[in-house]
Amino acid sequence: MEAVRSKIFREEALRHHEGSQQEGDVLRISPAWTRWTYWTVLGLLLVALAYSLLGTLPEYASGPALVKVDGQSQLTVDAPGVVSSVEVRPGQQVEQGQALVRLRSEEETVSLERIQREFELQLIRILRDPSDESARQALTSLRAERELAEARQQARTLRAPQAGVVSDLRIRRGQYVTPGESVVSILGKDVTVSLVALLPGGYRPTLEPGRPLRVELDGFTHEYHTFTIESVGDQIVGPAEIRRFLGPEISDALQLNGPLVVVRARVPSSTFTSNGKTFNYFDGMLARADARVREERILVALIPGLKGALGHEDR
Repeated sequence: MEAVRSKIFREEALRHHEGSQQEGDVLRISPAWTRWTYWTVLGLLLVALAYSLLGTLPEYASGPALVKVDGQSQLTVDAPGVVSSVEVRPGQQVEQGQALVRLRSEEETVSLERIQREFELQLIRILRDPSDESARQALTSLRAERELAEARQQARTLRAPQAGVVSDLRIRRGQYVTPGESVVSILGKDVTVSLVALLPGGYRPTLEPGRPLRVELDGFTHEYHTFTIESVGDQIVGPAEIRRFLGPEISDALQLNGPLVVVRARVPSSTFTSNGKTFNYFDGMLARADARVREERILVALIPGLKGALGHEDR
């Protein structure tokens, strides 16, 4: 019999079975501990229920935004040409009328010199014969041509329209420029800063002037500035119209989707502070804008069907 058992069971199991065994005790639970746990869990449930009934969740209209600096003059060229010299550098202080950029003007110079020679010849004819009417008529015509040629030659030099600081310089010597191309910007003394936010068009009925707008500038993560909404567009437009409104200089840097509404906010200062340092706002700086549009109770957010039963109203 022992041989049969040894074949069925392992020797270790048999030795353990034949050895002395001690039975375990009954599990005992303290009544004080169970009561304390029960009331704690019940209290937490009541607190969570009260918080869900009284607490609210804010809803935000969020979208890209950019900084606009007013009081800045953008200089463009009226005719194509090649840059012969750049007379300034970024950050340089300039006076009104100071030359900034010169374009090659060989054709204008040759034309002006030709007209000037003809003008002097006709003037000599009049001095020799004051009664020469044809010379007088030619002199009058040449005087108008000379003024036009001088204006064309002067137009080949871009001058500062106001005193200020060179804030942007986009050209170099020898570069070819086309009509309408922006080449230099002058930041005047009277500068105002605003923010243009592009928010989802579906939130237009809930957006109003006077409400706060929270802004996070690109490059300054988790640093928020709160501005006041100054105006809200009356039209909801698509991305193509927004790009036309912003212009080619900055529109390509934004990712626009769906219908949008333009919201403007007033920036009270031309500078901002980050980590104890002061920085200037620059035209075209990108940001993220959030406008609070409504709030709803947490319980309603969890169970939308309770909205009517609780008499919930958006705020």
